[in-house]
Amino acid sequence: MSANKAIKLAVIGRGLIGSAAARHVCKMGHDVALIGPAEPADFSRHNGVFGSHYDEGRITRSFDPYPFWRQAGRAAISRYGEISAESGVEFYREVGALHVGPGESTDVASVGKICAEAGILCEAYDDTGLAARFPFLRSTAGMQGYFEPRNAGYISPRRLVRAQTIAAERAGARIIDEPALGISESGSGVTIRTRSGSVDAERVLVAAGGHTQSLLGQSLGFTVYARTVAMFRLGAAEVQRLAGMPSMRCIGPKGENPYILPPIAYPDGQTWLKLGGDPVDIPLESEADIKDWFKSGGSIDVADRLQKQILDRIRDLNFEERRVVPCMTTFGDTRLPCIGPLSERVAVAFGCYGNSAKCSDELGRLGGMALLGEVRAELAP
Repeated sequence: MSANKAIKLAVIGRGLIGSAAARHVCKMGHDVALIGPAEPADFSRHNGVFGSHYDEGRITRSFDPYPFWRQAGRAAISRYGEISAESGVEFYREVGALHVGPGESTDVASVGKICAEAGILCEAYDDTGLAARFPFLRSTAGMQGYFEPRNAGYISPRRLVRAQTIAAERAGARIIDEPALGISESGSGVTIRTRSGSVDAERVLVAAGGHTQSLLGQSLGFTVYARTVAMFRLGAAEVQRLAGMPSMRCIGPKGENPYILPPIAYPDGQTWLKLGGDPVDIPLESEADIKDWFKSGGSIDVADRLQKQILDRIRDLNFEERRVVPCMTTFGDTRLPCIGPLSERVAVAFGCYGNSAKCSDELGRLGGMALLGEVRAELAP
């Protein structure tokens, strides 16, 4: 698109939420431009913005202890098939999700209680049941598990963004493949600065993840935190042994509550087991902090702790290589995302507490409604 071309609606942020918002708004018949760069080829040499969707495995599930996130997740999961059909891109594997932790834990017991109340299909297993049903677990003594066999498993966030972008483009969205450098609002519209010039829009949704507050030049009460995940490359024999593994949420105190993805094939042609659950909160207070963090490659110390966590949970795990990967997430005080209008012409959709991947289509839909001027009651604290 040439510089200074006026458009009606723009979405800044070509990640999980922004691409979903563009798809929903385009399908409603509106003219939309989706602005944002593709994934950088080399983190260490990249000087632009970074995203958190550069990955092939995020847990998806219907259960969540918080009603808003439970509703958002179930709404998004119900549309996975629609998104794949519109784009021709598959991004979801229904391998189920196992929630497991100490049998005496009230947090563990609440999984079964909430699933029963919310009508979520869930199988309960005591320690001997866990050992029989999930033989890859190292130890199940004193443990309790709840397994969601349907509408749960994992998605590829990278492929989901691709699917949403293709579907949005097919519905009429125009893609501007570069980062927004700044925005300025006037009485007649919003000007978005990019490297190749400026784009004028009547209304703008900013869905730029951890970059949102700095792009707006104001704090919205959210903190961006650095996160580290550890990846373990598996040989063919281990891939075969763990073939029936679901996604897992290990329930416990911070630092002992990792999430584990089953073996997933990555673009490098290798199969990796992914573990997250960073116990260290490192705030990223500026754009420079974010760039430095992604270029650093993540924390070796955290990766060492995560490696111990996975060896404690997966019986006789034999991996061939470990990779350390940086990420970031945004947290506020309300446990709700920040989705809504900031002014007459600018709305935002971000702040997802590490929950956004699985339910990003619903968060994008809500962001699209905010872009069109609607405020959703379910987003009120």
